[in-house]
Amino acid sequence: MFNKIKAIIREIINENKRLHHLNYCQLKELEWAHIFHDSIRGKKWLEDQPINIGRWAGNYAFYYVLNRILSDYKPTNIIEFGLGESSKFISIYLDNYLKESKHLIIEQNQEWYDNFTNNFKLSSNTQVKICNVVTKQVNGHETNSYENINQLVDTKFDLYIIDGPIGSKHYSRHDIVDLATRLTKHDDFIIIIDDVNRKGEQETTKDLVETLEKKGVIIYKKKYFGNKSLMLLVTEKFKYATSF
Repeated sequence: MFNKIKAIIREIINENKRLHHLNYCQLKELEWAHIFHDSIRGKKWLEDQPINIGRWAGNYAFYYVLNRILSDYKPTNIIEFGLGESSKFISIYLDNYLKESKHLIIEQNQEWYDNFTNNFKLSSNTQVKICNVVTKQVNGHETNSYENINQLVDTKFDLYIIDGPIGSKHYSRHDIVDLATRLTKHDDFIIIIDDVNRKGEQETTKDLVETLEKKGVIIYKKKYFGNKSLMLLVTEKFKYATSF
């Protein structure tokens, strides 16, 4: 009987901890919403756009960090895994502020691409490549992967945004680790990995950091969180991005 009571109390405590954490994350999300809206003041071309933030798209922390990177560091060569709201955001920047920058999107679903582009006109500096998703083995686990991604993407970028393909339970969106094997300590870059509140993305982030460090790349990292979390990984040139 005593053990049953202990188990019930433990369950109540754990549930209270979980709810407390959810409430805390929600408060952080509301704080990020205010910070984000302050950060885009004066950019009329951005303020007037209907960007749907949250749910499957990035959260306010994600868009604040992305806005600061695009505004402060002006990346010239951007790759994005997954077509969505952030694609709109970047396209708007390309048309109004980063007119010489290039943007490559890797997307897995032709139907989604057709529907998306029927409702939003991407920048002429944005290119979309449709790439089938296959499963591959990573450290003994099956994970979703873009088919032949190494052949499809044959250059380096200064901004990598990882929000696709559809997530996996383990080693989610691990293609970025394969692309990172091309990077050297002489390259300057920023990597944003969304959804690192999930175990699969955490495992991939760990693999990515280890891969880069083995190649002698010095990495600065910062986790930003609200309702969801993102990880920012940058080289020396961009280290102050971790203080946003």
